[in-house]
Amino acid sequence: MEKNKLDKNKDILEKLVHINRITKVVKGGRRFGFSALVVVGNQNGKIGVAHAKAKQVPDAIKKANELARRKLVQIPLREGRTIHHDIYGKDGAGKIKLRAAPKGTGIIAGGPVRAVCEVLGIKDIVAKSLGTANPHNVIRACMKALQNQTSPKQISTIRNKKISEVVEKRG
Repeated sequence: MEKNKLDKNKDILEKLVHINRITKVVKGGRRFGFSALVVVGNQNGKIGVAHAKAKQVPDAIKKANELARRKLVQIPLREGRTIHHDIYGKDGAGKIKLRAAPKGTGIIAGGPVRAVCEVLGIKDIVAKSLGTANPHNVIRACMKALQNQTSPKQISTIRNKKISEVVEKRG
């Protein structure tokens, strides 16, 4: 159910996370529609998530990709490869724990979270999805968690200190 596509002109990676078939019963029988859940990102901290519906699968995917491109948000990353600190996110029944990992760990995450990490450009992370396995709720919980993390830059501006005073020396 996953599809990768790297757009040449904007260097944005598109990943199809989930497709759902919707049935509407009408007088003459059944009408089928499809919904697509897509994540897009530039693999450098920008990510967009969207859900769209259409009568045909390719149309639903195309609509979702366009929507996701319009909803791109910037997520701060440490060294461009992992998150700054361990975070927890919740949306509905979807709960997720994201843990920063040392270099060389890789992406240890399931389905929807793996797609989010790949398009975001995270290379080292350990993630655990708790509660529901519904990709919509898991991705929304993941996005909430990522947006709630604070980078040393944000903390230094809040405390009126230098970044070097906020970040502990790693040795």
